[in-house]
Amino acid sequence: MALDPAEQHLRHVEKDVLIPKIMREKARERCSEQVQDFTKCCKDSGILMVVKCQKENSALKECLTAYYNDPAFYEECKMEYLKEREEFRKTGIPTKKRLQKLPTSM
Repeated sequence: MALDPAEQHLRHVEKDVLIPKIMREKARERCSEQVQDFTKCCKDSGILMVVKCQKENSALKECLTAYYNDPAFYEECKMEYLKEREEFRKTGIPTKKRLQKLPTSM
């Protein structure tokens, strides 16, 4: 039995693993300023980063948590996942391979 590409049902692994993975990636992109600030602080502080980077770490956690707790953001990521899954079911080609550039002729 073939899977309907447009079918919307989500398996447990999709709800609990795959969609949260997209959420983490997108949230890190949207919190890129806080990620950069925290990364820079850690590089500059060495082993004292735990003490010296509390402010940057708190700002990063706050930004990420706001996205993780936003139902609209979850829905956005879920729809992105469903679109990718539908395309995979139609073509059999994973998104990453579809997005890779074709090799240029030699």
